[in-house]
Amino acid sequence: MTIHEGSIDIDHVIPTAIEGKDEESNFAITHSNCNRSKQAANLEVARILHRFEKIKSEIDAEKDRSPNLQDVLERNNGAKYGIIFSSDNDRMRYSLSQTGQDQIFEPLLYTDKQSGFQYFFTVLPIQYLHHDDKINPRSLGSNLSKLIEEFYKRNPQLHVSLGWIDTINENPSKVKIFDGQHKAAALILLGVEALPVRIFVNPDLPVLLKTNTNAGTILRQVAFGKDVQRYLGSELYLDRVRRYKKEKHLDDDYFGFSEMDLVGYFKGESREMKKYILDSIRTSIVHSKDNRLRDFIDFEGGKAKEKPLSYSTIEKTFYSRFIYPDALTTPLDYKLEEGENPREMEKAQIVELMNIIADELFTGGKYDTKQGTYRIEYRIQKRDYPPQSHIIAFRMSREEILHNWLEYIEQIIKTKFYTDATAHIDERSLFQRRFPNPLWQSITNFVRNLATRPVWVDYELSATVFGAKRSYDYWKAIFLTGKTPDEIDVMQPLNIPEMIKL
Repeated sequence: MTIHEGSIDIDHVIPTAIEGKDEESNFAITHSNCNRSKQAANLEVARILHRFEKIKSEIDAEKDRSPNLQDVLERNNGAKYGIIFSSDNDRMRYSLSQTGQDQIFEPLLYTDKQSGFQYFFTVLPIQYLHHDDKINPRSLGSNLSKLIEEFYKRNPQLHVSLGWIDTINENPSKVKIFDGQHKAAALILLGVEALPVRIFVNPDLPVLLKTNTNAGTILRQVAFGKDVQRYLGSELYLDRVRRYKKEKHLDDDYFGFSEMDLVGYFKGESREMKKYILDSIRTSIVHSKDNRLRDFIDFEGGKAKEKPLSYSTIEKTFYSRFIYPDALTTPLDYKLEEGENPREMEKAQIVELMNIIADELFTGGKYDTKQGTYRIEYRIQKRDYPPQSHIIAFRMSREEILHNWLEYIEQIIKTKFYTDATAHIDERSLFQRRFPNPLWQSITNFVRNLATRPVWVDYELSATVFGAKRSYDYWKAIFLTGKTPDEIDVMQPLNIPEMIKL
């Protein structure tokens, strides 16, 4: 015990804040740092949250992503079996023999009058539950801890999970959960071994996908982050591609039609089709396995404080500036084998730009996720200075600042193509033209030289220039004139010919 002398606390297993008793039977010895960091959470909840943090670390190391319900199920003896279903008039029939329940269950079968979908309610052991990462691609976010604490207090689950089964193409059928994964994961981590669920029987999956997407976007029933919305849009795009080929009697591997052909074919939802096309491009870029910037993007809607770039910032800067916004008339497979397909080139070159920025500002320990973004400027004002490379990365990646210096990169690209051009250039499709190596070097030089500007490590500006979120025009003026709109000297104006030199 002397090893930890001065660092041991006596804590309540169930805190007095939630009516735990102040007596020996409710005492536990804890390490003081751990105890004080958990605050009013009881020790059992703290242990559960620690287990989840371990799952997060394992999934990040194994699969380079955040965990979802499937990961929690698999680590708690769940997601193991399918079920053989049959229907008899107005009832479903099944047994759960793999878990020793040989009796026949016969829940009532209902029909939804609006959609025509059939469904039933039941309670299933978690061994028979699986996660649907197509309809629900969300990872488990920070609100999981709040649900664990809520359910630990014995407050009831108010909404059941939603799932679906396909008894036509697979039997045994997997019960795939597409809604309510946070509540389900919280209960499973608390030791619950069976969950109530409403199960749709052989639904029209594109309809279910679109309905769930609408719930998280235009209806705002669920707070889907922008990244999740884009992912769902990309799934709807792929569904429309499959439907187009099926209804046109085209081979599965035929892609001799264009984005505009799809928009014209699905004319009743032409606006949505254009959105689905762009969602597919956005998703391909940000989730590309080659994208080194994605490790520094917060996909939780700005709730996390570890990473410098929100997904919303990526959309308002890289995507709004560099993705061609209209449907293309060239076939989807146009010059694909030659590596000259315009959309594929656009995606690959935006990823390459992101990689340059990642390497110059963030990777190799330049940005420290442990330092994060929380109150950086306040810390500087209190003379608690993070490493300079961290401050540079943090300040340069603020949305209003990033938006403006990416405009200079756009100007570098335009200048190159206008100099070489023999015909008109559509400025909206710059990334659909192959960049020569000298252009990539100029872009790298610009980012590298910009990062060395003294303004990024000027601590005296933390309460003024960097003290609050500014407008885009505020930083546009600084880069153009070297001064803020209210005439504060900040830096030397940016000069592109000088900035692209080695």
